[in-house]
Amino acid sequence: MSEKKQLRALDAPFVAFGPTGVAIRDRLGHLTPQDEKVLRLAGEHLGRLASRDLAVRCRDGLEHSTNTWAVRKRELTNESSSRWAGSITKATHDQWALARRCQLAHIQSLEAGVRTLMHRLSQPVGEEGTKKAPGGYRTRQEWHAKTRRLHVLEHRLEQARAEREAGRVHVVRGGRRLLSTRHHLDAAQLTEAEWRRRWEAERWFLAADGESGKRSGNETVRVTPDGEVSIKLPAPLAGHANAPHGRYVLACRVGFAHRDAEWADRVEADRAVAYRIHYDVTRDRWYLTASWQRPAVKTIPLEAARAHGMIGVDTNADHFATYKLDVHGNPVGDPHRFFYDLTGTAQHRDAQIRHALTRLLHWARARSVNAIAIENLDFAAEKTREKHGRRKRFRQLISGMPTGKVKACLVSMAAEQGLAIVAVDPAYTSKWGAQHWQKPLTSNTRKTTRHDAAAVAIGRRALGHPIRRRTAPPHDDQSDRRGHRTAQAPSGTRGREETRPRIPGPRTRSVRAECGANAGDQNAQHRSGRSAEHGFWQQDSLPLSL
Repeated sequence: MSEKKQLRALDAPFVAFGPTGVAIRDRLGHLTPQDEKVLRLAGEHLGRLASRDLAVRCRDGLEHSTNTWAVRKRELTNESSSRWAGSITKATHDQWALARRCQLAHIQSLEAGVRTLMHRLSQPVGEEGTKKAPGGYRTRQEWHAKTRRLHVLEHRLEQARAEREAGRVHVVRGGRRLLSTRHHLDAAQLTEAEWRRRWEAERWFLAADGESGKRSGNETVRVTPDGEVSIKLPAPLAGHANAPHGRYVLACRVGFAHRDAEWADRVEADRAVAYRIHYDVTRDRWYLTASWQRPAVKTIPLEAARAHGMIGVDTNADHFATYKLDVHGNPVGDPHRFFYDLTGTAQHRDAQIRHALTRLLHWARARSVNAIAIENLDFAAEKTREKHGRRKRFRQLISGMPTGKVKACLVSMAAEQGLAIVAVDPAYTSKWGAQHWQKPLTSNTRKTTRHDAAAVAIGRRALGHPIRRRTAPPHDDQSDRRGHRTAQAPSGTRGREETRPRIPGPRTRSVRAECGANAGDQNAQHRSGRSAEHGFWQQDSLPLSL
């Protein structure tokens, strides 16, 4: 018998933490021409200050300190106000820190690519790979091309490391993608004037941080409980004010359709609320976004999440495959799928994901469960061409799966529905689910896909059960003529989720003593194929139901 494959250790399931922030948005409709003029002037002026402050912060690099921050803020205060200066410098620090994190992720990706290339180039041409490590390249031509690719990645890695040590980052206010569109206006179906309008609008700055204890939670952009919006104008624009203390009151009123009660409670209690005013050039509309922080939501214990069963969810490139399981891990009812389309613009993809998650949560609430089980997927280090080589379609598949977006949206939306999210290790769920559950759940009236079976596997793992089916004894007699029974090992037994190896020889108990191919072989006679000194393994009593 061949040596058994070593499986990696599985992480224990856990209940994901709830959301810590809230953001709601409403349109600023029925603005007068004067309102739009003032908003444009304020956005352009503050945008120039934000661009200048970001350039200074990038030049400071690692030499940044509280003193340099204070100097920058004083210079901005003279041209705006102290609160506008605080919002600008905070946004600058956040943008610089994000660029540093992205820079580190880029370096780690380059290092992984270099390691993979060096390993494969060290193997003989045509060497086959294994499950644990890739082999050599197929031809001498491919080997030569990969040596050139290695030199390119090493050069990029050296540059990225040098920039990180020097504290240099590359940041584009307005977005690098929009900047690149300037060179491809025909492909983007834009004129230069249209692109210029988008570029300028993206670089405007109209965001104010909240401050607890101040009137309505924000002194810079203030929204009263009845929906009146007023803005503290920068010092050079004070002449456009139509209210005392250099403020400008917009002619329109806002009313948040979502979380309006929660927002009103914060405003009336003068708790901090941050606001951002944004102009959508494509729709020619102005929007106001309100956001605030929440205290960390205390999650329910894992045992409470398992009390009424679980909904297993398998995330795929175009749909969510779901299955309800009872508390014993048995599938209940039929599988359900929630499809979405990830083509088109980012707004379209985001809307598709949210719509699918909304239908999923409503379906779960109707099944009277406390929690939803989902794989803790992360493809951050699994997308490189060095790892997957010619498998371009597979790289596109995993790159297109919005795992980060799904996790963030699902946790936030499930908390509003009173549902907990249980994250499980994704190892072997598709393989073992198809092996143990796809065929038994398929009937003449129900077609079970591999993804449906994976949803069952995910749910069983979240409930603390092994993925393997617990089969009943053969109904003819106590022999194994219909196939050997599944060994019911205790929860702490190693390998209990693996397929039991087939032992050659007689498979019935009717063979008399000391007869058969395995006579005298105590290891073979043991039901698990392991001797007692290699670890305790025995068949527990079989359940009365599947």
